[in-house]
Amino acid sequence: MEVVGSGFLARHFAAHCGDRYPEVTVIAAGVSTTAAADPAAFAREAALVDEVLDRCRRSGRTAVFLSTSSAALYGSDGVPGTEDSPVTGRNAYGRHKLALERRCAESGARHLVLRLTHLVGAGQQPGQLLPTLVRGVLAGSVTVHPAAHRDLLDVRHVPPVLAELCSREVRGEVVNVASGVPIAVPDLVEALQRHLGVRAELHRVARPPQLTRVSLAKLHRLVPWFAELDFGPGYLDDLLTRYLPARTS
Repeated sequence: MEVVGSGFLARHFAAHCGDRYPEVTVIAAGVSTTAAADPAAFAREAALVDEVLDRCRRSGRTAVFLSTSSAALYGSDGVPGTEDSPVTGRNAYGRHKLALERRCAESGARHLVLRLTHLVGAGQQPGQLLPTLVRGVLAGSVTVHPAAHRDLLDVRHVPPVLAELCSREVRGEVVNVASGVPIAVPDLVEALQRHLGVRAELHRVARPPQLTRVSLAKLHRLVPWFAELDFGPGYLDDLLTRYLPARTS
């Protein structure tokens, strides 16, 4: 597998997939923070995606584009977002990723789109959700939206999903990849405080409820073993134990 990029996701794909699926190119570079709105960064990612799509079209390779299944695309009304439901993107990041999905579909290249949720794992960028909250807790002050939720997924699950889709020769599809179990942000902050052994001052900001649900029906049909993963009550603690420093007291 050819992996374009050298960051968080790129390293995980390279480590897991290695030399398998030599006809597949994963675009694991570009904008990865849901609050991003920099036109220059968007333009650089679009140029990269266009270059890879053109190269894959000419060589018969399959391009894998990593999109988003976050609120930036599906919104926060709690209605499960499906891959074939009409979406327009709810902020600049979501609209950008959706536009790149359309470029994939119109490129003439063999392609696959994975709509990824909020991933958790070693080597994340500082601006992503969990590192941001960890810094706030350790600094002693966190701003919390009491009715906000986030769907978290261990990054370790993503490369095996792609490997399964490649093995089944799934092409021309958009597939949600998420846990399907949104976690209330206040509960996440409380778990972080317990795990890190510190207490932070919480600044509660009243905002409309934010609950993004993602349909996993297609993922479960294409990758049956994913439905057997346990995203129950202990999943969050398992994530924190795996990826954060041990508590200090």
